[in-house]
Amino acid sequence: MSGNINFHSFENRDSLVEVLSKNIAKNLQNSIEERGTASLIVSGGSTPKPLFEKLRKIDIKWEKVTVGLCDERWVKSDHEDSNELFVKTYLLQDRAEKAKFVGLFIDGKSAEEAQNECSMIVKEKLLPIDVLILGMGADAHTASLFPNNPRLKEGFDLENEKCCISIKPERAPHMRMSLTRSAILSAKHLYLHFEGEKKLAVYQKALKTVDIYSMPIGSILHQDKKDLEVYYA
Repeated sequence: MSGNINFHSFENRDSLVEVLSKNIAKNLQNSIEERGTASLIVSGGSTPKPLFEKLRKIDIKWEKVTVGLCDERWVKSDHEDSNELFVKTYLLQDRAEKAKFVGLFIDGKSAEEAQNECSMIVKEKLLPIDVLILGMGADAHTASLFPNNPRLKEGFDLENEKCCISIKPERAPHMRMSLTRSAILSAKHLYLHFEGEKKLAVYQKALKTVDIYSMPIGSILHQDKKDLEVYYA
């Protein structure tokens, strides 16, 4: 059983970014009008950079928006591998400079030690999530939910009320803090954004693969809680 997956395919990145940025801005503006605030959860990596550069120029009430992360590498926020640094560099500029930012990294604590505190920060400062944009790796990971990781059972458990889980990747550098599957699926508007034929092949394989532990993006594709908007160029 699956939630609805709406697949949007574009000839090129520019046309995708044009449409997706407008839809995200509209979602955020609607939430601001409904309850006075909005929250936007984003991913790192190279793919969202052009999207961020487009989105940050759109005229909405950014001072009412709080921006957070799907996951974070456990490095200081000025480290070149920090998702916080990436988001502040490419999204929180121009009009979006007025947005608030809530990071996941807590200095002086290990990721394991900080897991519960990070969960509380997400619950208090970022929930309810209005818009969440996932990415996908060539290994089918999403957020920092990596294939066959020992912590996936806890991370995937929809009865797990914690918003965050610490993850040690086998093949990627740095400890991570990731949103759990239940936190991701709590988002009002859920997007998956990826580009290129190699990633398309991964996505198509994940659609056919029942084993969500070998292809963690499948934990989002194979669920009946939330519609998913997939944007591909």
